[in-house]
Amino acid sequence: MKLIKKSDLKKEKELVLNEVNIQNGSGEFLIDGGNRSKDKTIKVFYHKPKKYQPESKILIIVPGAGRNGDSYRDAWISASEKYGVLILSPMYSEKQYGFGDYHMCGLMYDLNLKNTIEYVKNSNIVKLKEEGFTFKVNSDPEKWIFNDFDRIFDLVIDSLGATQTQYDLFGHSAGGQILHRMAIFQHTSKANRIVASNSGFYTLPDFESELPFGIKNTKLTDQDLKSSFRKKLILYIGELDNEHEMGGTLLRSVSADKQGKHRLERGKFFFNTAKTKAKKMNLDFNWELKIIPNIGHDHRKMGASAAEFLYKKQ
Repeated sequence: MKLIKKSDLKKEKELVLNEVNIQNGSGEFLIDGGNRSKDKTIKVFYHKPKKYQPESKILIIVPGAGRNGDSYRDAWISASEKYGVLILSPMYSEKQYGFGDYHMCGLMYDLNLKNTIEYVKNSNIVKLKEEGFTFKVNSDPEKWIFNDFDRIFDLVIDSLGATQTQYDLFGHSAGGQILHRMAIFQHTSKANRIVASNSGFYTLPDFESELPFGIKNTKLTDQDLKSSFRKKLILYIGELDNEHEMGGTLLRSVSADKQGKHRLERGKFFFNTAKTKAKKMNLDFNWELKIIPNIGHDHRKMGASAAEFLYKKQ
């Protein structure tokens, strides 16, 4: 049984739903689930640096499968202070937001995962039996997770009287999955640069494959891909997130393995597939692929590298 400190319980009770009161340093606030579900909540962990100004950059950090917005926020405190960037990291509890709600961004629901997945002992591998895997597709953009990021940004802007009109995004592992899917599916957003780091597997811009590996069974069109490829998506992949990496959970299935046997291969495959698609359709392509040397599946090290990439020259 996991023990909870009394101080933690007190702090939780003191949070008032939808009251955003950001002070200097680290803290958190609580908002409702928005149009996706008003009865759910999202806790947002923040860090406001000492040299914060109304025009300071704002970064939303999307955690991995651990949903640990607090430790993701903590990992960025040093960079926040160094570059004067306001950090926001939303935590979606696993109890309220399952795999379909989080990893798959609300694009899918009624997944029968319990009957189709197998956890391989003494490894980080989870196998999916695709032949028995069933789900429903949610084509209502109002119920996708992506809308929360603009909403969080707007609430913070209003609270602080900030002048920013855009924000950056960084997501690692499951967070990277969410953000590359955002680049494909979400076409109206205040997000500027979208850094998707070390995703376990990808939804390809491929009309021949169905979700979660392609977009055949969605309402996306060629025109939608035109918008997607224009976004500032940066695939940020650790060089050592390869066949030797045991950190994080890695999905294995027929379709996932076509993308590669590990995250480094899959990241390259996703990028090259999209680049080829854009060239074939004669579309502008603004995505980037960056392989980060000497780092594996480590959100702290990848975050430190991403902070330098995003803000060193600002």
